[in-house]
Amino acid sequence: MAEAVIAAAEVGYRHFDCAAVYGNEALIGRSLQTIMRGGVAREDLWVTSKLWNNKHAEGDVLPAFRQSLGDLQLDYLDLYLIHWPFPNWHPPHADVTSRSPNARGFILEEYLKVWRQLEKLVEIGLVRHLGVSNMTIPKLKVFLPEAEIKPAVHETELHPHFQQPELFQFTVDHGLLPIGYCPLGSPGRPERDRTPDDTVDMEDPVIVAIAQRLGVHTAAVCLKWAVQRGQIPIPMSAKRRNILANLQAVTGEPLTNEDMQALAALGQDCRLVKAPVFLWKEGQTWEALWDLDGEITPP
Repeated sequence: MAEAVIAAAEVGYRHFDCAAVYGNEALIGRSLQTIMRGGVAREDLWVTSKLWNNKHAEGDVLPAFRQSLGDLQLDYLDLYLIHWPFPNWHPPHADVTSRSPNARGFILEEYLKVWRQLEKLVEIGLVRHLGVSNMTIPKLKVFLPEAEIKPAVHETELHPHFQQPELFQFTVDHGLLPIGYCPLGSPGRPERDRTPDDTVDMEDPVIVAIAQRLGVHTAAVCLKWAVQRGQIPIPMSAKRRNILANLQAVTGEPLTNEDMQALAALGQDCRLVKAPVFLWKEGQTWEALWDLDGEITPP
């Protein structure tokens, strides 16, 4: 991954989406130093990190941030997110039955305590922007009025087979920029998140037909759709040819209005990152995490 970061910068990338839980921030920090020694100014980079779920205690937030900042070898971060809206966590490579021993649902008062610590980071100049991730409309409705520093972004799963139109519009209407993870679907997601009903974006006949007409890979169609819709896609690849192709996809020939309408009409509702390891009650299904009935699932 360290070499992929350098390769990405060489072909023109400047936005790097990191997180403590990915376990590679120290490697990426060395890559960022290499990139800056090569002539890319710090102010031309956009580096994001995220607070992991097991660091939600008030006394853990600032040390966790400083660990990320130090590992990334930077003086400040452009964006810092709360990775998930609850303190439930899991060990690496956990299976679908894994549960955090003190797991619980979203509690606004607890979330706000974490947010207040992040606001301090902005006030002392260590972070330029704050963001949320994996939120829902009911959670955002109760949180946003209480935030003294408003989040600049909402990072969530967004791809042609999971467009989340209501959440997308709510995010935009409240001044948050949508960032979409899994922009190509998520073929490499953990087994615990897979179900028999999952669909594959890049095999969709509509996407395949558009790709064939344009002479591009279906991945390019997914990325073009995301950018033209108004969200920031964050694809991941360790191969230089794919890194370059992804960038060329969003700078090349755009999709037509008819293409965008056809993609908007796909009608799929296939969440790929279901995250059952974050559940907190016996007998719950992954849907409880996502407030599908319009109400926050009781903690």
